[in-house]
Amino acid sequence: MTAEGTSTKTAPHHAGHRDRLRQRFVDAGPEALADYELLELVLFRSIPRRDVKPLAKALLAQFGSLSAMANASLRQLCEVKGISERVAIDLKAVQALCQRGMKRELEDKPILSSWSAVMEYVHHAMHGLKHEQFRVLYLNKHHRLIADQIESEGTIDRAPAYPREIIRKALDRGATAIVLVHNHPSGDPTPSPADITLTENVVIAGQALGIKVHDHLIVGADGVISFKAQGLM
Repeated sequence: MTAEGTSTKTAPHHAGHRDRLRQRFVDAGPEALADYELLELVLFRSIPRRDVKPLAKALLAQFGSLSAMANASLRQLCEVKGISERVAIDLKAVQALCQRGMKRELEDKPILSSWSAVMEYVHHAMHGLKHEQFRVLYLNKHHRLIADQIESEGTIDRAPAYPREIIRKALDRGATAIVLVHNHPSGDPTPSPADITLTENVVIAGQALGIKVHDHLIVGADGVISFKAQGLM
């Protein structure tokens, strides 16, 4: 109570923190903020009246990195204490927005002229997944992206892919070329003998029907391996 008999409320310890963090972002840019601080900026909008720093740190501790967290499912996000379905949807919407923007860039120009953007796109889309996923990028005769299709999802070390089915879908989409992409949840992008055999079989199946296989990319923890760059095709 004050001398006048009116009560005063103590401001929460995080009062002002949000404004300070936003101002640092404006003044110094995103590189000046730690990963958990960038995540806080997103959580500010979803959780307006709570200290979200512990929650941001808990999310990163649970998934290991921002990209792994972004690629987590709604169910996995909701398993983190303090994350409601509404908050999880907000986080997934940010990830979808970023991924869609990167995809639009690939659709707007021949991807062979911006291969670094392709590598960045697939790494963003697949890094941190806890299971193996096999995707195909379908290209038209101008080497522009027609579709990015998840062909199969599997276990921690296997996602089945079938050469004839891949080529059939390329023909159905009017594609003249494809890029094969899959991830290694272990983090090591080194191609396995099965990866090499599959690639050879898809190349052979494509040659018979005029479908060019430009590359096979494997997404690992720290980057992306290109079969073409490795001399494997």
